[in-house]
Amino acid sequence: MKGPVIAWEALSPFIALLGGAVIVLLTGLLRSRFAREVLVPVLAIAAFGAALGLGVWQWGTDKSIIAGALRVDQLTIAMTWIFCGTGIGTVLLSWRSLAPREAAHGEYYALLLTASAGMMTLAGAQNLVTVFLGYELLSIPLYVLCATEMRRSGSLESGLKYLIVGSVGSATLLYGLAMLYGATGSTDFSGIADVLGEGELLGDPLLLTGIALVLVVIAFKASIAPFHQWTPDVYEGAPTPVTAFMAVATKAAAMAIALRFFNTALVDAHADWAPAMATLAAVTIIVGNIGAIGQSSIKRMLAWSSVAQAGYMLGGVVVSSRLGLEATVFYLAAYMAMTLAAFAVVIARERESGLGDDIAALDGIGLTRPWLAWPMTLAMLGLAGIPATAGFIGKVYLIEALADGGYTWLGVVIVVGSMISLAYYLRVIAAMWMRPARAPQPALAGAALDVMPAEPAGPRKAGFEVYGVAAVFGAAILFLGVFPRPLFDLAEDVGRALGLL
Repeated sequence: MKGPVIAWEALSPFIALLGGAVIVLLTGLLRSRFAREVLVPVLAIAAFGAALGLGVWQWGTDKSIIAGALRVDQLTIAMTWIFCGTGIGTVLLSWRSLAPREAAHGEYYALLLTASAGMMTLAGAQNLVTVFLGYELLSIPLYVLCATEMRRSGSLESGLKYLIVGSVGSATLLYGLAMLYGATGSTDFSGIADVLGEGELLGDPLLLTGIALVLVVIAFKASIAPFHQWTPDVYEGAPTPVTAFMAVATKAAAMAIALRFFNTALVDAHADWAPAMATLAAVTIIVGNIGAIGQSSIKRMLAWSSVAQAGYMLGGVVVSSRLGLEATVFYLAAYMAMTLAAFAVVIARERESGLGDDIAALDGIGLTRPWLAWPMTLAMLGLAGIPATAGFIGKVYLIEALADGGYTWLGVVIVVGSMISLAYYLRVIAAMWMRPARAPQPALAGAALDVMPAEPAGPRKAGFEVYGVAAVFGAAILFLGVFPRPLFDLAEDVGRALGLL
């Protein structure tokens, strides 16, 4: 018997993350405070940086590895860069937060690296078994990360809710994959595509049920309505750096597997799944934007906003075209910058104001904290799709793909949803620039921790690393809105790699 041939150089970004997780975990066992609070996060950043650099080295690789279980191509590597960029930002945002201290630094950052490795596995999966393994590898660490502020009831509730709902999602995915295997007799995406290409199974109830179940699970992970109900509660209760990581990386992983699975394995069944997916996208855009309007918690508002953003991205999957793939990748990169900039400001104000994640924490910071107000302003304008921001270019790209693919009506829904979103995005901007600044509230800071605060309540410094994340990603929003060509070129390379249409 011979084992599968493994292309170690193509697998190197995965090894960097999983190997880094082991090193970080062991380093966290050292008793030195410097090792735990400084060396561990530095090693985590180094692991993410190594995976990112190895991805640059492997750019242009287009091969199947480990007996065809994984595909390392431009789509996998581009998603790896998004996961690693988000991971580095999350490590910096977590540096002075309570969660690593309460959960132990080694465990916290090792879980972050392991979840990212699961996301990479899911993005590169081209076998049904690998899809399930990647899904579990990214989900289980996130269940724990959501509950890492163990003295706060909201964090424990967040982790428990995500665990329960995620377990149902895992079972649903397993049933769906089993049905697809039963209908086609193959677990490889290429084998499924070959069987469907013959045309005999199209319309088969077993096949359609399997497709529907897989779509439901991807919709759950990406916060697509009506499978989004967990999102506001989990996002609000989880530690804010973890919320930022989930909002970007989990959504990117779900969109990556949706692009690969539906546009390769199920491309011949496009007429069966595309109308249902387009309907889900339209409902998601409306539900997400309307749900965000009445929120006073910025984290809940951004959670509902992320639901709407998932609806926009799903439009790129619906059309099953190269242009749709390019538009989705472009928007995911822009969404990473917009979301991390916004959450960096939220974290800074949580620490400085004593008002938690209430929108009142942003009152008047245009005058008192302009270096925070500008990144948040750019993030809100970008998410709303205002010109000269990366979000605007991304939405135009998506609308172009939808019009080219015969789904112009869904492009109109994106425009309508963007108009509705102004009601809450502009409210955040108005709070920063048009309201008087509030004095820090020590009493409210204690209440914001729910129960048993782990440290004295009251305002404290956010840390230069949080300001740095806000500034860097805020500048990226503006730069990519004015000079989008580098990201266009990257998206076009990804589109050529997957070979769609």
